[in-house]
Amino acid sequence: MIDLHCHILPGVDDGPPDEVEVLKMANAAVEAGITHVFATPHHLNGRFENSKVEIIDSVIRINNLFRSENIPLTVHPGQELRIHQELLHSLDRNEVLTLDNKGSYLLLELPTGEVPTYTHDVVYELLLKEITPIIVHPERNREIIENPELLYNLVQEGALTQITSGSILGQFSKKVKTFSERLIEHHLAHFIASDAHNVRTRGFSLQQALNSVTAKFGKQTAYHFVENAQLVMLGQSLYVKQPVQIRKRFMGIF
Repeated sequence: MIDLHCHILPGVDDGPPDEVEVLKMANAAVEAGITHVFATPHHLNGRFENSKVEIIDSVIRINNLFRSENIPLTVHPGQELRIHQELLHSLDRNEVLTLDNKGSYLLLELPTGEVPTYTHDVVYELLLKEITPIIVHPERNREIIENPELLYNLVQEGALTQITSGSILGQFSKKVKTFSERLIEHHLAHFIASDAHNVRTRGFSLQQALNSVTAKFGKQTAYHFVENAQLVMLGQSLYVKQPVQIRKRFMGIF
């Protein structure tokens, strides 16, 4: 399996502090059936800054470490980039790291409590540059939960979304779990990733989440998430189902 979003680089954000913990995470990922991970440290979220060059260098070092330890896990470079109004300027200055540095897909993080008013403009400009933004963990964004049409409109414009495996498993809250299922049901979710930070509280629960999706939505839906991650790693286009609006009658459960 391929995990598109995790924090496995040492000492760069709120992921593992050192290589000892990195090796624990790597072994846990392999045990979970994962063969490739995208290292996507936080960038410009108000707390952490991780430049493109630094991430790529760190990924090279970690891949060398894994080879020396005979760990069958390949790490690919990426960023979890917090949306900001100067994002396009950052892109022009070659500071933004797309997944695998291929210029095709970008993990884009929204603030926890809102969808900034300029989000549509950023998505539009990225798409003009043929970079598809993947909005990470929208199921945990308070404004999207209250008004899912915001996400529907972004997906209609061409953005993709990634749900965290722990959300599907109810690790954040029952509300987040239920909303995650609604997003899947309405074709508003395109990837599932672990967003792993450690081996204790935020681990590699990707397979468990896929099992849960299979039980609720069927094997084909779960396979669709697996295949999408493979296509991204290959830098290829996805087949995206037409999104469906979440009617307000569903929101009463929240």
